[in-house]
Amino acid sequence: MKAASGFFDRASAQAEAGDFQAAGSLILKALDQERRAGVVGPQVLQLIKPRS
Repeated sequence: MKAASGFFDRASAQAEAGDFQAAGSLILKALDQERRAGVVGPQVLQLIKPRS
């Protein structure tokens, strides 16, 4: 979870600097870290594309 938090913080800084492509990439990395940590609850990707 610490790694995911770090990616989210870096993504926020990149977005504030105007580099939205880098921010998006960091957000995806953070979501992957959350998934690997076994976080309970809905995640953005699960909300966009429901599981079959």
